[in-house]
Amino acid sequence: MSADAEIETADQPEAEQDDRLTHLEQEGDIAADYLEELLDIADLDGDLDMDVEGDRAAVSIVGADLQQLVGPNGEVLEALQELTRLAVYRETGERSRLMLDISGFRAARRAALEKLAAETVATVEESGAPASLEPMTPFERKVVHDAVAAAGLTSESEGVEPRRYVVILPR
Repeated sequence: MSADAEIETADQPEAEQDDRLTHLEQEGDIAADYLEELLDIADLDGDLDMDVEGDRAAVSIVGADLQQLVGPNGEVLEALQELTRLAVYRETGERSRLMLDISGFRAARRAALEKLAAETVATVEESGAPASLEPMTPFERKVVHDAVAAAGLTSESEGVEPRRYVVILPR
């Protein structure tokens, strides 16, 4: 193998990472355009912030009064996220895992879920018995699973959508 071939092979993963980042940024741009139109139609003021978090595009809308876009328990936010993912799919032909946040709802919910997970982990460790949580969205379950794993315990999802919930298991 020549020196040039070795260098080319070593650079390939970095090139793939750059391609993936470019793709996720494109998803964010498409989503932002879609959401900007939605805000205009609804005559709502909001600023859009795009980012790449881990392996997915993330778009946040921040504004003075956007609670109607969050809805009760984030239901409207979930629907808007799915519509935005569909808009990205329509443009790219690829399924998107884009995350949408409005007025910091998801960030606040993540913090509350991490606290709930920590408290439940402590209860499970003390009692030695599994604990079941209330039904949650896929996003919420993932946050709990990640927090439980970070605490050294295991968890699993049970039930059928939309009543799927997390069970935290003892060691």
